Amino acid sequence: MKIQLLVSAVNQDISALVKQMHIQTDAVIVNQCDRYGYEEIAAEGSRIQVFSMPERGVGLSRNTALLHANGEICVFSDEDIVLSEGYAEEICRAYRELPDADMILVNVKVSPARRTYWNEDIHRINRRNYGRYPAYSITARHAALLRANVHYSLLFGGGAKYSNGEDSLFLRDCLKAGLKIYSHTICIGEETERKSTWFSGYHEKFFRDRGVLYHYLYGRMALPLAFRFLWVHRKEMCRDVSLKKAYAWMKAGVREAGQTTGKG
Repeated sequence: MKIQLLVSAVNQDISALVKQMHIQTDAVIVNQCDRYGYEEIAAEGSRIQVFSMPERGVGLSRNTALLHANGEICVFSDEDIVLSEGYAEEICRAYRELPDADMILVNVKVSPARRTYWNEDIHRINRRNYGRYPAYSITARHAALLRANVHYSLLFGGGAKYSNGEDSLFLRDCLKAGLKIYSHTICIGEETERKSTWFSGYHEKFFRDRGVLYHYLYGRMALPLAFRFLWVHRKEMCRDVSLKKAYAWMKAGVREAGQTTGKG
């Protein structure tokens, strides 16, 4: 299987980035910087295609990489991921073990404070358990993504209007399109700790943006699920603001999104 990384980066020295990430396969890197450009880099026998663009937005970056992808298996990644030796062989093994899988969500080590998931076993991903997975966990058959005609939202994520959630929306759309998604226990790399590009605290924008996201994810169930989210995380998220106020901000976000889509 031909493995191809799809990397979203911002203002990077690409030659240094390839070494830093320990890239061992073909890759498409979208570098959001101050210019337009294209170049190719040969590294360890791999073809690295680099597209430079001044426009911002992680969704736009990932869509651009996907537009230029031609590998059999696409592996979404970020500039702060250091890939493990032999990650390509591990990914191929996972797809051999799950021959009906259109997508496989894999492990990447992160600090405990940032961890949202860790696959302890192999299981099917469905609408009840897809929301915890970041983009750098996602691998997919390129042909399946083309068949499903899915893409990343331009509304959410770093550089976009709303803070985050583009990964959950992407996986939701893949499930709606009928793609078979599994988790697997292989680990393909480790995240280098750095300051978050979107999180700056549990303030009004955080909760309003989360409300907007819940409208797009859950529709009429957005409000009860918003309250459930706040209740479960109240000890962490509601230390400086009351649960009542946080819920009011999430409700405002749900209403804002509903007015935009005409469904509020």
